[in-house]
Formats: sequence, C-alpha cells, structure tokens
Amino acid sequence: MSQHTDSYAQIRDNPKFKSLIAKRNSYAFMMTALMMIVYYGYILLIAFNKEWLATKIGEGYVTSIGIPMGLGVIVFTIVLTNIYVRRANTEFDDEAAQVLKEAGQ
Repeated sequence: MSQHTDSYAQIRDNPKFKSLIAKRNSYAFMMTALMMIVYYGYILLIAFNKEWLATKIGEGYVTSIGIPMGLGVIVFTIVLTNIYVRRANTEFDDEAAQVLKEAGQ
C-alpha cells in the first residue's frame, strides 16, 4: 500500500474529518435552503401575485414594490455568499488544516 493510500485512509477515518464534513454539509444545506426559499418565493410572487408586486411604492413614485424586492434578492445572494465564504475560509479551512496536520501532510 502506498503512502498516499495510507494518508487517505487516515484522513477519512479521522473523527475530526467526519465532523468537519458533517458540519460543512449541514451548513451548505441550510444556506442553500435559505437561498431557494428567497429566490423561489420571489418567483412565486411574480407568478401568483403580479398585481401586488406592481403596486407603486408611494404617491408620485414610478417604482413598484417588485423592483426593490428583486434587488433585495440579489443583495441577499451576495450577503449569503459572503457569509459562507468567510466561514469556509476560517473555520472550515482551519479544521481541514488540523486534520491534514494530524495525518502528517
């Protein structure tokens, strides 16, 4: 058996690695669910409640409610991506480095 195979098995069997994978997958699922709720919620509003989205923001305004909501979806996406990247680049990367260190990589 090569050292590469031994290292792979050692990493794969490490409880910290298993914990990292479970935590990362759970976090990614939660973030994905949030994004899908916001995005598909907006799409469903467009499909089923166009009249409400077409309501003007106020007297004398040309903009309807749908425009800031659409911009909100875009901003939400950027914020959510930023949150995920920050956590991935700190907590997840630190834990991965720890697992690799224990495996002698």
